[in-house]
Amino acid sequence: MLGGLGAVAFLTLVASAFFLHKSFNAKNDSLTVIGQPMPSTVENRNPLTGAKLDAPLLELPQVFAVMVENSYEAWPLSGLDQAFLVIEAPVEGNIPRFISFFEQGTDVKKIGPVRSARPYYLDWADELGAIYAHVGGSPEALDLIKANGTTKDLNQFFQSEYFWRDEVNRFAPHNVYTSGKLLSDAVDEVHRSTKLYDSWKFADGAPSGEALSPVINWASGSVYDVTWKYDATMNAYTRTQGKDAVKTSSGANIVAGNVVAISSDITVVDETGRRHIRTTGEGDAVVYENGTKIAGTWKKPTRTDRLKFFDKDDQEIVLNAGKTWIEVVPDITAVTE
Repeated sequence: MLGGLGAVAFLTLVASAFFLHKSFNAKNDSLTVIGQPMPSTVENRNPLTGAKLDAPLLELPQVFAVMVENSYEAWPLSGLDQAFLVIEAPVEGNIPRFISFFEQGTDVKKIGPVRSARPYYLDWADELGAIYAHVGGSPEALDLIKANGTTKDLNQFFQSEYFWRDEVNRFAPHNVYTSGKLLSDAVDEVHRSTKLYDSWKFADGAPSGEALSPVINWASGSVYDVTWKYDATMNAYTRTQGKDAVKTSSGANIVAGNVVAISSDITVVDETGRRHIRTTGEGDAVVYENGTKIAGTWKKPTRTDRLKFFDKDDQEIVLNAGKTWIEVVPDITAVTE
């Protein structure tokens, strides 16, 4: 028999285990509880990519979020083809910049050029408990990192051993890089995340018979305008700018199984042209997968909640297992086919 204090401790342990179970599995029965394998009848998938797993995960993968620039002086870019998720949003001059997400253990030799932080990217990094790699940042972004208590900061200004400069082939500020190994080396210093992040819903998709290729119009005729060309044989989208597929420095194409466009309030906040982008609440969204599109909404209740996508019936949209790109635009009409 348990004494009074023992009974209280036991009940507390049971309640904590139940809370963890609910946190890991809310709205997604394919996600695994730490230390508690799900029944064999449940299909196990990687919570970040939806890839099928042979056995349940015992812990959520550590995520790294790396700021990568997209100014033409930085082309070709490195490592974006290996990111499981990329969010593209505008910075000064309406030039898009990427926050690229990598799962620990991804063997990516070179990521970059790495550039500076902006406040809205922090909200997307923090929803996955990501270690956030960047080179300095805007005053607002740096103040938020200090104040919010959630961002796991990896700033090249102070932790340069996890980055390098290519002084031979590039000129500053377009020459800072990191790698999967260096990011993994940084975990002990920055500390592994304990955030219980949600997973999206995933399935193994198939071509729909349609072949819509979304176009992201950053500015009419801009070199940054993007077309995601759908290929039914791959059931995937290849990133092109102009008439050519975008190649990384390794010669790889950038390919995604899902392309999502979301619209939000984007305003210029200073004479430098820095932006403010609303990351919480909800707004219009269009999900492109399997050659077709699904119109709906995006929702992110708080800055650390997972950004998710819902159809017109308010049902969460099931994404293709694999890589996802999210394009953040001021109005959904900036996306055409």
